[in-house]
Amino acid sequence: MARVLAVDDSRTMRQLVSFALSDVGHEVHEAENYDAAVALATLHQFDIVISDLNMPGKNGIELVKALRAMPRTRFVPILLLTTESQTKLRDEAKLAGATGWLVKPFQPEQLVAVIGRVLRV
Repeated sequence: MARVLAVDDSRTMRQLVSFALSDVGHEVHEAENYDAAVALATLHQFDIVISDLNMPGKNGIELVKALRAMPRTRFVPILLLTTESQTKLRDEAKLAGATGWLVKPFQPEQLVAVIGRVLRV
């Protein structure tokens, strides 16, 4: 299965993502912010990154840009998981290199299905 990096400043949200994906066999690593995510992405190879948009400090779009600039994560799918639904933000995320956008709250089955479609697993 896939190695997943889940990035969210909310511990509860990270755990929800982790539980949903671990239950179907994915290996999930958690980061609480931009800095922790970049550090993990520097050390480990991930198959997909799922990140919150709104986080203290640097946000999810800034994380997308940073990951796209790193050779190891240049082509790794990145999904933004957020409460935001503004078209402007979606366009900005896509321009930065985000693969997709999921709106919170989500159903675990929905997240698993999206991961499956993106990774074709």
